[in-house]
Amino acid sequence: MLNRRQKHILIKFFSMFSVVRGYNILVIIIAQYLTSIYILAHNKPLREVIFDDNLFMLVLASAATIAGGYIINNFYDSEKDLINRPEKSKLDRLVNQNTKLSFYFILNFMAVVMASYESFKAVVFFSIYIFAIWFYSHKLKKLPFIGNLTSAILTITPFFIIFVYYKNFEPVIFVHATFLFLIISMRELTKDLENIKGDLALNYKTIPIVYGEKVSKIMLTVLTFLTLVPTYLLLFRFKIGYMYLFFYLSLVLLLIFQIILWNSRTKTHYLILHNILKLIILLGVFSILLIDVDVVLHRLF
Repeated sequence: MLNRRQKHILIKFFSMFSVVRGYNILVIIIAQYLTSIYILAHNKPLREVIFDDNLFMLVLASAATIAGGYIINNFYDSEKDLINRPEKSKLDRLVNQNTKLSFYFILNFMAVVMASYESFKAVVFFSIYIFAIWFYSHKLKKLPFIGNLTSAILTITPFFIIFVYYKNFEPVIFVHATFLFLIISMRELTKDLENIKGDLALNYKTIPIVYGEKVSKIMLTVLTFLTLVPTYLLLFRFKIGYMYLFFYLSLVLLLIFQIILWNSRTKTHYLILHNILKLIILLGVFSILLIDVDVVLHRLF
């Protein structure tokens, strides 16, 4: 049995884990490695990619920066989250704001130090990335279009640093990135619909508030149709192994998304839509394994 002090520490840990969304960071780490192995460095031996110290430091720096980003976002959104996510907000508030900010600065410092292991350019990159996340959380997220676009760009930025590291400019990479960017953009707009009550109370100028729910739904429909372009290219113009199964499944999920979207009236409906998009992203990460199911045998050395 745990004593009172141990229980207190455990509760604080889970609270901070909730604030930094540790599960999201774990998925991003896995996604960066899978992207490196199967797409960006597919010609390199598996062992060389997995045990690359520079890649490891870049991935850790990305994780620390993203964790810091979640903390500063939680800091600025604390009042809004009380309205939109009261249960999660209660857990997050078990760690006080001063402690969160201390972790924020520590994580960002660690990110820069780890980036310095790779190169000075990486230090500059992560310094700009850290500032961009803060500026988005402080100012840009309250603005329609700009906030959504910035959020989507910041979400795919950790993959950009790995892309630059390997200097792989194959067209298939840009097509994959376009699909991911569109799905993330849809998720951000769906989150705005889901959080409209809190955004309205705190005077956030999001797309649903400024232009209305109908316009937001039309935009989501347009984005859905735009995803068909990279999906078609990946299915019929590039070799993606058995990953084609994911893209056919994503078409089915996006069709379901559209049906629910135009019948949505409540926050629960928008939460379901949000989860459909999160499922597509999560399945997309692990379906990278399907590009070459024999990768361990073929590229071990």
